[in-house]
Amino acid sequence: MVKISVLQHAPSTHLPLRPGDPTPTSRNLDPLLHPFARARERTRALNAAKLEKLFAKPFVSALEGHVDAVEVVVRRPASVGVVASGSWCGDIIVHDLAQRSQLHRLPNAHKGKVSGLCWADEDRILSCGVDRNVKLWNVGSSSMEDGSDAASEGPRPLSVFPGKTAFNSIDHHRTDPLFATASNIVQIWDETKSAPITNLSFPTSTETITNVAFNLSESSILASIGSDRTFTLYDIRTGKAERRVIMQMSHNSLTWSPTYPTVLLLASEDHNLYTFDIRSLSSPTQIYKGHVAAVMTCSWCPTGRSFVSGSWDRTIRLWEEGKGRGGEVYHAKRMQRVLATTYTADARFVVSGSDDGNVRVWKAKAGEKLGVVTARERAAIEYRDALKERWRHDKEVGKVSRSRHLPKPVYKAAELKRTMLESRRVKEERRRAHTRAGASLPKAEKKKAVVAEQT
Repeated sequence: MVKISVLQHAPSTHLPLRPGDPTPTSRNLDPLLHPFARARERTRALNAAKLEKLFAKPFVSALEGHVDAVEVVVRRPASVGVVASGSWCGDIIVHDLAQRSQLHRLPNAHKGKVSGLCWADEDRILSCGVDRNVKLWNVGSSSMEDGSDAASEGPRPLSVFPGKTAFNSIDHHRTDPLFATASNIVQIWDETKSAPITNLSFPTSTETITNVAFNLSESSILASIGSDRTFTLYDIRTGKAERRVIMQMSHNSLTWSPTYPTVLLLASEDHNLYTFDIRSLSSPTQIYKGHVAAVMTCSWCPTGRSFVSGSWDRTIRLWEEGKGRGGEVYHAKRMQRVLATTYTADARFVVSGSDDGNVRVWKAKAGEKLGVVTARERAAIEYRDALKERWRHDKEVGKVSRSRHLPKPVYKAAELKRTMLESRRVKEERRRAHTRAGASLPKAEKKKAVVAEQT
């Protein structure tokens, strides 16, 4: 015979014996289990979400020095806290974020605004401007005074590369002594020669190129965006444009993902950001919505899991890769239109340049504590983060986590934008219901973004 153990319980333990008797009270005899553990944990999660919003102070400092709008901000490749910025007054400043000081200053580097800036290596900077010149500077710690005859003149560039038209953007090759410039055409230059070695343009292209960027992995691949709503992929080995995509609206900035070599991020005039996989350019992989004005700049986090964008609506937004909405919104009372953004190499801080002439430093995580964090504090932070992640689908916890304080003009513009989009949706539904347009299926939002693809 086989002995089988079964669970048995007497109904009298949890049911009244006679009609009208009170229901017996159930007791939890296990001292390790709390009868209200779930309710207590939810309360802790809600308090953790509220405390995160209460103590969030994202602004760190403002780096002064420019007297006009800051259009470009780039970080030094192998440094954590060093960035260079260029402004419309023609000055270039190298900032030390840790000390909040200026390492180097290049006054009147260009006549007119500095439209492009990139690091050639640890000690050299390439800059371009509307004065039709590209200049190579040495900003090493011991060589800033070597090229100047007088202190009033300031440092002199190592090389000057004259062009025929104003330059809009510049980017350096990752390994070779080559760099690309954007003007009315895309040009490839050699550091040892004073004239471009290759002119890259699409056969039917007539646009003004506004931005160029080399791929971080396959460095012979170059991407550009133009004023005629296009972005193009080039191969500098063949000297030809390989693929070209025409979008609904023009773009203001592009950047390659640091961890996924085929992913490209675009900041558009239609208030949205788009990520594309260059293996399939028929539609974007994700659309990021939230800004209420043209997106002027975008930059990936070094981890590749998030990115930052700056907009004409005077706000900075931090996005998680793959999530089309949400993210932190940073703004300041005196901050104007944001023209440049970048992450520091340790992904802890965001640096922005705006129309008011200030370079601002923000925390990538608004509620993160700066300074020494003890082991006990670290354990408490991790516990609260785990609680918020576990209870993020709860109605109240999710509402607190998603709430964002917006300036009144941005809030009103977002409200007006939602009304306009809802009216457009209703109109489209009625048109499809009462005309022949209803015979075909509606087009997905991602499919509407790309007008045509040329190869």
